[in-house]
Amino acid sequence: MPTPRPGRARPATGAAEPIPSDRRLIWCVAATQMVGWGTLFTPFALLLGPMEDALALPRAAVAGAFTLGLLVSGIVAVPVGRLVDRHGGRGPIAWGGLAGAALLLAWSQVDGLAGLYCVWFGLGLVHALALWGPAMALMMAAARQPVRSITALTFITGFTGTVFVPLVAWLVEAFGWRGALVALAVLQALPVPLALWGLPRTRVGVQSAVAVALGPVLRKPAFIGLAVCLAAHAFIGVGLGAHLLLLLRERGIAEGWVLTLVALHGPFQVAARALLYALGNRVRVLQVGVFAAALLPVGLAWLALGGADPWLLLGFVLCWAMADGLMTIVRAAAPAELLGRDGYGAITGALSATAVLPRALAPSLLALLWQWGGGYGLVAPLLALVGVVALAAFLVAARDQRLPAPT
Repeated sequence: MPTPRPGRARPATGAAEPIPSDRRLIWCVAATQMVGWGTLFTPFALLLGPMEDALALPRAAVAGAFTLGLLVSGIVAVPVGRLVDRHGGRGPIAWGGLAGAALLLAWSQVDGLAGLYCVWFGLGLVHALALWGPAMALMMAAARQPVRSITALTFITGFTGTVFVPLVAWLVEAFGWRGALVALAVLQALPVPLALWGLPRTRVGVQSAVAVALGPVLRKPAFIGLAVCLAAHAFIGVGLGAHLLLLLRERGIAEGWVLTLVALHGPFQVAARALLYALGNRVRVLQVGVFAAALLPVGLAWLALGGADPWLLLGFVLCWAMADGLMTIVRAAAPAELLGRDGYGAITGALSATAVLPRALAPSLLALLWQWGGGYGLVAPLLALVGVVALAAFLVAARDQRLPAPT
């Protein structure tokens, strides 16, 4: 898969230092991201019940802390992106990771709603600093084959839930939710030295040390189309994550099949990334984006029409998981392909910010639709329509692709 065309000059660096091999870079970034997502994001759902009981608080109030973190991470995504453009991703990943470890310790000591919300305000900042955005900026800047390296990275990090969901569940059972958070804080601190000494200072693009004006970029059809596509995809992904189990159970599907269909999302997602890695330079990121965006409404229409036959619904899971797995890579690589590498951090931060509200509101809006419709009958058709919007938006973005720079 070719390197994104705009802004192809070799990355600028904050200091003279060798660019690490892609393999070393992939494993260093993967360690920070797998542990970061596994300790800072994954545990909340598993800790929700124990916290609710221990703090004697309503579930909705406790869950609001997580929503606050999502909103904060989106609000600060653009300034964090500018920071990454100027100074590279190593510092934010390392020091944000260390702050995350400290906040996990603080979380283990909260005794009320105010303390929990303060911790999650801070964790929202940490999510923006230490997780996806800065990591992708670093990969785009330092990797010799950025898209292929990002594909390999997402293949590895695709196993985060497989590792951390049972680990967190065991920690809660063995040590209680407070003890589990202390253990997770220790784990979160482990990759910090690796980030400091194993990652380069590389910035993205040749003009990244100077702030890139976002206004003209935000008005481009390529940005608008990409933003709408990613926001729609986020709405679908979070909404399905919250309601798919209940939707399948409502259709009367056997519980074993329900759990199997939901669990297959992860393996199918990883398989799609592995296939993309194997294809290498034979496909371009925009081709992958069109394919993934087209798979999404097909899969959701399959869900709407599949009824209660679990064998038919395997087709839905395959389409949804492949689209989800591939769109993760497109989200990282398409901005550079469509809009150039200069200001990559700020641009991807703006894209992240546009997806915050859809992610935060999707579970509640689908719950309201379920209540209004007396069941989940309208949910799958609505999501299929949102998928069509995502496909149309990505096609608009792809048509606005920048012409190659003259050589």
